[in-house]
Amino acid sequence: MATEIEQETRAEQRDSVQQERDQVREKLRVSRFDAVTSLFLALILFLGAFVFMMFVVWLLSGEPKPQPLKPIIENPAGRGENPEGFERDFEPPGAEEVEELMEPTLADTIEAVTDAVSTVAASLTATDSNATASTSGTGKGDSRPPGPEGEGDDIIGRWERWELTFNAKGKKDYAQQLDFYNIELAAFGGGKNVIETASNLATSPTKNVNNTPETEKRLYFSWKLSNPLLQFDRQLLAAAGIEYSGRNVIRFIPPDLENRLAAMEKEYAEANGKKFPHDIAKTVFESKSGGSGYEFSIVSQRYRKGR
Repeated sequence: MATEIEQETRAEQRDSVQQERDQVREKLRVSRFDAVTSLFLALILFLGAFVFMMFVVWLLSGEPKPQPLKPIIENPAGRGENPEGFERDFEPPGAEEVEELMEPTLADTIEAVTDAVSTVAASLTATDSNATASTSGTGKGDSRPPGPEGEGDDIIGRWERWELTFNAKGKKDYAQQLDFYNIELAAFGGGKNVIETASNLATSPTKNVNNTPETEKRLYFSWKLSNPLLQFDRQLLAAAGIEYSGRNVIRFIPPDLENRLAAMEKEYAEANGKKFPHDIAKTVFESKSGGSGYEFSIVSQRYRKGR
């Protein structure tokens, strides 16, 4: 009898212990709340680590700064500073040029506006004045020496062999291209011994005046033919408060752009087995949309005969 009682007591104790264990296990069991909380915590930690890694990648992979191109000196020696010539003079327009610089007629203006509706392409050529067509004065040519001894006269200068082409859908697009390249519009001559330039053409045209034209050394170009972009030049100059009637309208090329174009020209010529710059007669650059703005590319290059 006593044995049965002891067995029942032990069984009850075991049951009691088992119940306590089950209760403890129930308390330690992961609830749905705990599972969802853990999931969100894991996602937060993962996203935090991912964002941190992306931040580190952004810091370490910053856009590399382009190294400035070493200027290409085509003419390392020669006749010296400012030999006589006519390419880079700022002279008043001659009697033969005044007619071309007059205000356009109403018919010409209407035709220009009509042409500007579609995409227009126009080319720039360097000013090549002629003493017989000028009212007064003589030229001093390009400020850069012409070249090694015996070779200076055998190189066609950049101002003569380069042609810059712009494709623009309208005045705003054209002005944005000029601003992108830091090209300034300018007017000189017309009885004024100053150079008036305009910058910030696409937003707020700003006027600047150079009272000492002889200090200006930048390469400049003018239109070789009348075209809608010439009308845009005049409108942009007028917006900057610059008088253009009866004056020469030109575009100043910044030195860094000139150097980039020269590097492109050199690479293009050497890829075609030509000697730079001696063999080049004409290089045509074209401006078009590219990357985050605009870029020039070479569309054609013509070489001198017998080269």
